[in-house]
Amino acid sequence: MTTLKVAILGTGAWGINYVRALATTPGVELAMVADPDPRAHERVRGISPATECVADADRVLADPAIDAVVIASPAPSHAQLACAALDAGKHVLVEKPFALNVVDATRIAETAQRTSRIVTVGHLMVHHPAVVQLRALIRSGALGELHYVYATRANLGRRRTDENVLWSFGSHDLSMLEFLLGRVPVSVSARGQCVMQPGNEDVVFMTMRYPDGLIANVHASWLSPRKERRLTIVGSNKLVELDDVGPDKLKIYDRDWDQPPRFTRFDEYLTLRGGDVHIPRVEMEEPLRRQVRYWLDAIASRTPVDNEIAGPANGLRVVTILEAAQRSVRQEGAPMNIHYAACD
Repeated sequence: MTTLKVAILGTGAWGINYVRALATTPGVELAMVADPDPRAHERVRGISPATECVADADRVLADPAIDAVVIASPAPSHAQLACAALDAGKHVLVEKPFALNVVDATRIAETAQRTSRIVTVGHLMVHHPAVVQLRALIRSGALGELHYVYATRANLGRRRTDENVLWSFGSHDLSMLEFLLGRVPVSVSARGQCVMQPGNEDVVFMTMRYPDGLIANVHASWLSPRKERRLTIVGSNKLVELDDVGPDKLKIYDRDWDQPPRFTRFDEYLTLRGGDVHIPRVEMEEPLRRQVRYWLDAIASRTPVDNEIAGPANGLRVVTILEAAQRSVRQEGAPMNIHYAACD
């Protein structure tokens, strides 16, 4: 079997995880990484001593031996590097956000189509085993008609200048919602606050409307005293909660809507709930490894990735929603209709 030679552009706080994943993936040689920080080179050598470390991304793109590139550099550079890598004949995995505006996201998608290279976007949550299992549950109809969805993605974050919390965290939840619901919103309203630094929101509340009346709310924050990765879906028959931080990833709640629970003691009031709770078994595997394997399998088979999951068109749709939400933030929560460009 031919060994695929892969390079990584950017090995910072998240990019170093790609080093770890690719250095131990069968059939892959992590041939080169590019990062201007010499300290990053030391971290890479500690994981993969044989990998060549360079400062300039152009060294990677000019090397004909490199078959594929992971772009984990700061968000403002994603579009330029992705297009340059595609034009150099490389297959590409672009970390989220796919781009920071619709124009750049469209440019990546069009370049992928023109060059016939395999492109996927780092929407990690669509590869999470619990999310995949939740999607199957929704599609089975067990939840009934979906009424609303709310998500919280929060922790005590660090100061950032290259992207705000909407673009950093929102990419995860929007890609996950499209994967789970099989649809995209038609309008969005959002409000945010800049606390740690002017002009860069570190807390955002976003509400979306879907064509069938479904409503979804996303809370993203770098100002929370605890880490939360929680998604709740309310259906006419059951409610389900995904908690990526807790040991029980999925909990399914039965609820008799016609017979609300009654309580006679205060401790019953504190745990007010009607119906049983089912905790299904989830066979966990690191989502990043699943994401990398998904990309590599598409390269090996020369089969474009599914645009409903993590292909260029999916990346473009997520950026389209984020851009509309950012406009809404700038206009104090004014609702914005979302218009999607066709890209297949």
